[in-house]
Amino acid sequence: MPRRTPLATLVAALLLTGACAGPPTSSPPTLPQPAPASPAGSAAAGSAGVGSAIEADAMSGIDVVFLSTMVGHSERTLQIVRLARDRVRDDALRTLAAAVEATEADELAAMRGWLPTTGPGASAVAHHHDGHGDDAALDRLRTAPDADVDRVLREVLTEHQRSAADLARSHVGVGRNERVRDLARRIEQSRTAEVELLTGTP
Repeated sequence: MPRRTPLATLVAALLLTGACAGPPTSSPPTLPQPAPASPAGSAAAGSAGVGSAIEADAMSGIDVVFLSTMVGHSERTLQIVRLARDRVRDDALRTLAAAVEATEADELAAMRGWLPTTGPGASAVAHHHDGHGDDAALDRLRTAPDADVDRVLREVLTEHQRSAADLARSHVGVGRNERVRDLARRIEQSRTAEVELLTGTP
């Protein structure tokens, strides 16, 4: 039986962590309306482990801004990994990229369901969906020769995930909704672990 390398072991652990933790344990409605709210988020996307709801009016403005910013950030993450996944040569990097894609697709579906679509918070949602990540980074991946794709992906994804960890770490100290803060804690932990895997630094 082949011996597992430390990197392969860490990648496997990251996959298991993402699968166990999953997206925030919520299938939230939009802002309360006279008619019953409909399920949204990861439940609509078929994500597992989605339970109790977060009422949109229980979130402060800063929680809404954090979620909407993270939605844009995760959308860009998926662009990055999907652009490079068919060209990656290193098996461990390919596995890590797949773990990142699965984790953030689930989180993205859940966060979209948490965000208000009407009311005061809706303008914050629209404002923060753009500008997540440098388009030049995507151009680097598109134009990278096959021999350089692994290196460029590591560099682009490291910078991108480090910024997500920093954003999430900041929100833990200022967020009001405890479930949103719990999401921020898990994002900070997972993105930090991904950066360590990408750079080879513990």
